[in-house]
Formats: sequence, C-alpha cells, structure tokens
Amino acid sequence: MLTLIKNAKLVNEGDIYQSDVLIEDKVIKKIDAEINVNADKIIDAEGLHLLPGVIDDQVHFREPGLTHKANIYTESKAAVAGGITSFMEMPNTDPQTLTQKLLEDKYQIAAQNSIANYTFFMGASNDNLEEVLKTNPKTVGAIKIFMGSSTGNMLVDNKKVLEKIFSTSPMLIAVHCEDENIIQENIKKAKMEFGEEVPISEHPNIRSVEACYKSSSMAVELAKKHNTRLHVFHISTEKEIVLFDNKLPLKEKRITAEVCIHHLWFDESNYTQQGTFIKWNPAIKKQSDKEALLKALLDDQLDVIATDHAPHSLEEKSNTYFNAPSGGPLVQHALPAMLSFANQGKISLEKLVEKMCHNPAICFQIKNRGFIREGYFADLVLVDLNNPWKVTKKNLLYKCGWSPFEEEIFNAQITHTLVNGHIAYEYGCFDETSRGMRLTFER
Repeated sequence: MLTLIKNAKLVNEGDIYQSDVLIEDKVIKKIDAEINVNADKIIDAEGLHLLPGVIDDQVHFREPGLTHKANIYTESKAAVAGGITSFMEMPNTDPQTLTQKLLEDKYQIAAQNSIANYTFFMGASNDNLEEVLKTNPKTVGAIKIFMGSSTGNMLVDNKKVLEKIFSTSPMLIAVHCEDENIIQENIKKAKMEFGEEVPISEHPNIRSVEACYKSSSMAVELAKKHNTRLHVFHISTEKEIVLFDNKLPLKEKRITAEVCIHHLWFDESNYTQQGTFIKWNPAIKKQSDKEALLKALLDDQLDVIATDHAPHSLEEKSNTYFNAPSGGPLVQHALPAMLSFANQGKISLEKLVEKMCHNPAICFQIKNRGFIREGYFADLVLVDLNNPWKVTKKNLLYKCGWSPFEEEIFNAQITHTLVNGHIAYEYGCFDETSRGMRLTFER
C-alpha cells in the first residue's frame, strides 16, 4: 500500500518547509520536494501543515473497571480525532495495574480496541516492589509512582520503598507529586472555615504550592542521589520550575518535567464559571503560575506538553467540592488548544511540535516515532490553521460527553490523522479497519 501526501508544509525538527511524503505500508519511505509515483492513495495537502503525530505521555482511559467514565476504544478514537497518534496510559484503573499479569491484560484490551498506538505504565505501591522490578524496559513505558493522594491506596509514602525503587529501577520513573500531609492539614483548615461546603475556589489552597513543591523536590532529590531517570508529571507552580534546568540537551537530562494543557490554559479566575469541571490534581493555580509555566516551557526547563486526560461522568463532576472527583477529558482538544496559542504568537509551531511530538519520543526513548523521518512509522497529522470551529456537545467524542472547552472556538482544525500509515481519521470520518500498535523502546 502506497500513500502519497503532496504539497504539505512540514513542521519538523525545528523547521517548516514544503515537501511531499511517500508512505509504504506503515512506514515513511521518502521525503522530497517532488515525489511522483503511482500511489494507491494521494492526499493533496495544499494549504495544510503536516506534523508528526502527537505523543501524549499521560492519559487515564479508565479501562478496566471504570468504563462508565471512558474506555480505551472511545478515548483512543477521541485522541486520534485530536491528532494524538500514541498514548501512555496510567495504572490507576480497577484493578490497579500493580502486577505484570494485570499490566499485560491491559495490553490485550488495547490490541483489540485501540485506534491509536499505546503503552501502559506499571504502577508502584508500598508493597509491590518485586513486581515493579520485573517490568521490561523495552516494552513498557515507565514505572508510575503517585507521591500524593490522587488515587487512594496507590499512594507511595514509605520512604524506604521510595529509596528502593529509585535506587534499583533500571527504567524511567514517572511521578505525580503532591505531599499528602500538607493536603490533609489544608483540608482541616478549610473545613474549620467553611464546614463541609468548601468552595471550589479553595482547591488551589488545599492542594497548594507548598504541597507540590515539597513532594517534587523530594523526588528530584532522590533521583539525584541515585542517578535515577526521573520524569515529573504535570508541573503546576512557578515555585517548582527552579528544580529543572535547561543547560543540557534533552537526551542528556536525567530529570525531565511535563506541563499539561489545563495548567497552561486556565487559572484560578476560571473557577467562578467552570467550577468543579476544572478540578484537577494538581490544582489549577494563579495566573502568575500559568504565565511562568509557559515561559519555562519556551525556555526548555519544562520538556513535554501532555493532557492528563482523566474523564469522569457528568453526574460525578456535577457535585460539591469534596464529592466531585478530579480530572477531565482533554485528548480531542489538546492540539487545537496549543495551535490557538501558536496563532496568538505565544508559541511557535516548531516549538509546539518539539514539546508534543519530538520530546515525548526522546524522553521515553520511543522507537521510530515522534519525527517525520524516512524509516520511521508514519504517525502523521494534517492541520488547517485557518478553519475555525466551535466545540459543542454534538462534536465531542469522549464517552463522558462533556468538555471544559465547550463553546470555545478554535482557529485550527485537524483534517487527517495517520496511524502507522493508515488514514484513521479524515475530515470527521473514521476508518477503523486497522488498530494501533504497542509502542517499543530503545533502552
């Protein structure tokens, strides 16, 4: 099967240039200014920009066990419509992914149902170290540690266990960092002031800057002590930025960090209108934090843009502060949101592609993905930068049926998404005759 993309503007490896791209089966065969062959499928990309497929290094697709919220099929489909061709999924499902068998069970579900490429993280707890150390670095994305209260008994708060994992893990450790003791103290203070009816506006005070910084600084300290390969998820505060440097090229960094779409887009002023629908852990905080995070991203102190896509049902989210779970759906709208930032001059297209496509591949050492290169898998996205559209309930693909971006008008529209050379999405229509592949890693 030969697919030829003609007349595209490639955004790749720090450059934008006109080119054709020839795909043979799953792989990019040739990149050249002019390619003329008898292809099975020709896409005329005149006026469109061609990006590498986005790699989202942090999603929660809720399968198994929580499928009233989402599942791998529905959310991978939404991801592909949003230009995300590969996802890395977290272990806080039901049952939690704390054994190698449960980990492989998720891979089997994805092999049958995922429209996008996939990997799953092995979860750590206070008492599954033996299982954690069995994880194969070549076929599994990372070890995930919740150093906070985000997901019940997956909290790892035993210092000896943390020391052991950081000192013995042969592969990347990814962490959620919030200090549980500080959070619990802040909850007590909030209840003393407000009773049980604590307003959502207190969320950034409860899951505070200090809670984030204490936990993330401990993770960085452990990583430096043991020379561990550490990736810190969803940095949300200006204070934490100092923990990460931009002096080394990404390939040489032992400690890397991520920022999420919602921490770049929203700030505490949005709680008035959005309420619990923008309740995330870590919390959305001040405008000054939001601005500092974008600056740190552009300065290369923060390395990756991700979603932390974590849907809950409309009924669950329409609850009081303590009863509404944290998290929301984002994969369908992450790339359009960042393209809006590009349109506003807040980030260049080249930097956007670096942070959403190239850098996740480099950070996690993903094999043959994240770049438009000959010999690499043809994970590609075509976008029309001047085709405004409004987010409405009718065009949402999330199983949960809502989005924090409802009524937002995005200027850029994704026209095509190719997953392993297969045109999975084209102008709003899906071709589901092919499934995504399991990601592999060069470690």
